[in-house]
Amino acid sequence: MTITELPLPPHYDPDTAADLRRIPYQQRAEEAAAWAKSHDIPPADRDRFRVGVLLIDLQNTFCLPEFELFVAGRTGHGAVEDCARLCRFIYRYLPLIHAFTLTMDTHMATQIFHPCFWMDETGQPPLPLTVIRLKDIEQGKWQPNPFLARELKNVSPAELARYVRHYARQLGETDKYDLMIWPYHAMLGGIGHALVPAVEEAVFFHAMARHSQPYFRRKGDNPLTEHYSALSPEVTARPDGTRLAEMDHDLVDHLLSFDRLIVAGQAKSHCVIWTLEDLAAEIEQRNPALFGRIYLLEDCMSPVVIPDVVDFTDEADEAFTRFAKRGMHRVASTDLPACWPDFMPKS
Repeated sequence: MTITELPLPPHYDPDTAADLRRIPYQQRAEEAAAWAKSHDIPPADRDRFRVGVLLIDLQNTFCLPEFELFVAGRTGHGAVEDCARLCRFIYRYLPLIHAFTLTMDTHMATQIFHPCFWMDETGQPPLPLTVIRLKDIEQGKWQPNPFLARELKNVSPAELARYVRHYARQLGETDKYDLMIWPYHAMLGGIGHALVPAVEEAVFFHAMARHSQPYFRRKGDNPLTEHYSALSPEVTARPDGTRLAEMDHDLVDHLLSFDRLIVAGQAKSHCVIWTLEDLAAEIEQRNPALFGRIYLLEDCMSPVVIPDVVDFTDEADEAFTRFAKRGMHRVASTDLPACWPDFMPKS
């Protein structure tokens, strides 16, 4: 039997994609069980062809307009529209999805990309969206907050000053972004850290209908490095060469264990791109044929666009062109039936 599109469940309302609300878990669990029974949806452990969905940082802090780092894209409504499309995709193709993997950007106040980490000559912190380069540190325009040294791995102020010069130098020697001071966001324990409710509800509904536990992975809580990619931080070694952090090979193994991996998330220009760059590097080393397993849902992600400040749309599109040349597939959430006839498994 070929599995076709399901109708949307009665509780789903695309107009609630921007709502901050509580999910009625017990009610949704009972509805999901009834939905699975009425539509003959099998448990995930019966899947012979395993389709994983990687959702990158779909949290309130990025997905809701009133939060700190809403990813607006060029439409001004980017992440909200993306989440509505993604939820529709999940509900329509729920029997085809084996399991979800969700990354969670996770921060505390005193991190290298937050204002309180730095101060100018008068002791004032930088404003959000300030860019700090090596020359700014060397010229004394910005210096690390010496009062944080004890909190940050118990280093001395002098060691911290040496580290930030090393850090900025490392960023300058790669093709990664310069150090950006971001607003406080995705704060551990705060409401901004939580999954955006519409997506949380859809993933929970899938878990209940298919008896499939979602797999969560935190990233970004190392105070001494940015961590755009879900797989590896921006800088992995201290000035003396000792390891600061490592590639998350366990997560790579998990993602590449699926027969097909569908990717969506925020922001396309930052955490999505750098996750895919790291994943691509691992695939090159392991088996380039694995590129063909990766499907990028481009209508379920948006780039960072801040009017009159910065627009990363073109950079994001250029990166996705590179991914496609290596064998990944650029698709829309509505392309499934037309573009992937082999996606429909037989039972």
